[in-house]
Amino acid sequence: MTAPALPAHIEPWEQQLLADPNLLGDIAFALGGPFHVLYPDRVRDVVAGFRAAFEAAGVDGAIYFGKKANKAACVARACAESGAGVDVSSIGELNSALAQGIRGPELLITGPAKSRDLLWLAARHGALITVDSPAEWDRLAELGIAAQALSRVRPPGSDSRFGMTDDELDRILAFPPGGPVRLAGFSFHLGGYDPIARAELALATLERIRLARVLGHPATVLSIGGGFGVDYVPAGPWRDFVAGVGPHWFHAGKNFESYYPYHQPGSGADMLTTILGHQDLARQLRADGVRLVVEPGRALLDRAGSTVFPVQGVKSRTAHGSPYQLLTVGGSSLSLSEQWFDSEYLPDPVLWPVRPGTPTAMAVGGSTCLETDMLSWRRIPAPRAAAVGDLLIYPNTAGYQMDSNESAFHELPIPQKVVLHDAPGGRLRWRLDTP
Repeated sequence: MTAPALPAHIEPWEQQLLADPNLLGDIAFALGGPFHVLYPDRVRDVVAGFRAAFEAAGVDGAIYFGKKANKAACVARACAESGAGVDVSSIGELNSALAQGIRGPELLITGPAKSRDLLWLAARHGALITVDSPAEWDRLAELGIAAQALSRVRPPGSDSRFGMTDDELDRILAFPPGGPVRLAGFSFHLGGYDPIARAELALATLERIRLARVLGHPATVLSIGGGFGVDYVPAGPWRDFVAGVGPHWFHAGKNFESYYPYHQPGSGADMLTTILGHQDLARQLRADGVRLVVEPGRALLDRAGSTVFPVQGVKSRTAHGSPYQLLTVGGSSLSLSEQWFDSEYLPDPVLWPVRPGTPTAMAVGGSTCLETDMLSWRRIPAPRAAAVGDLLIYPNTAGYQMDSNESAFHELPIPQKVVLHDAPGGRLRWRLDTP
């Protein structure tokens, strides 16, 4: 029994790449293994969409790309060129962002219990620093460098290890306003993808900003973090999958308890519009003169990249009386990180070259010695049988999938990143991503 198809939304650049009879094959020949493809113009378009949402609501807004979602230099460069900042949590990420043209004040420093060296470097560059505890505030103040800080709020009812309780937030409010660290505002992060929950916590946090101002703090910034959803697949196929999913669709009867919500209408910049429209949040931000900060990671990379694996082996297997192919591809599921969170990356890969054939189901494993190294446990319907030498393109992997968990396990080379650019004559040309 074969699972239903879950075709991904495809952008014009991806259609052009798949339709080119030579480009993917030439890149695979040159690199000799799996590789990632990135199209930075798409990042610029997504940044423009978030900015348009702010402008339509009349709100002063700032966009910081969550760099942990992708290490590629070309993504940080696209952010610099389109006026977005970068959210970093390490000295390595900070240096990488600076190297791609992000300026110090365009950096947002996040993460818990940051090292003294990171705090020092961030303050020296004039970055906006999210503080996760009163002790961290003290460490920042001890540096004696003028710094702008946001107090991170732990959401009500949460047992998260991140953020501060009401008592801890009050301790920071009690610090004299004239010290080296200025309270620029507050931030929070919520799990899930609920725009209404974010809007309501933003409204509650505005009350904290008003109180901070009464106490003499120059609070003008409110960050609502990330968690902007991505719509990977159309409604109909997703509905069919959710209605029938079970071990009978997966190689070896594999079962998962949960999946990312791969169909999310109103995602990305549309989700920001919903947040701003809830209970007059936009009007209250304008009235209070507060800048709203967002920190999209996955959403800023929506449809900006794919991952390409060469087919190295093909076996025939049978499940529930139906044959399917069990493929082995070059590389591993460490380059498709959803597989390492006890779940499955569900948007269907595309078999290339595209040519006619007999529809055939396939499951996909990596080339390591691990039984669990599966890129697709689900038996995916393909338009033809795969053969050694074909390429398998997993779509929309730029956000978290392609490099969050990569390692040189088995001393396999980490896949290189290829950057695509439009070229004269309506074609694409490529280069390697370089720091």
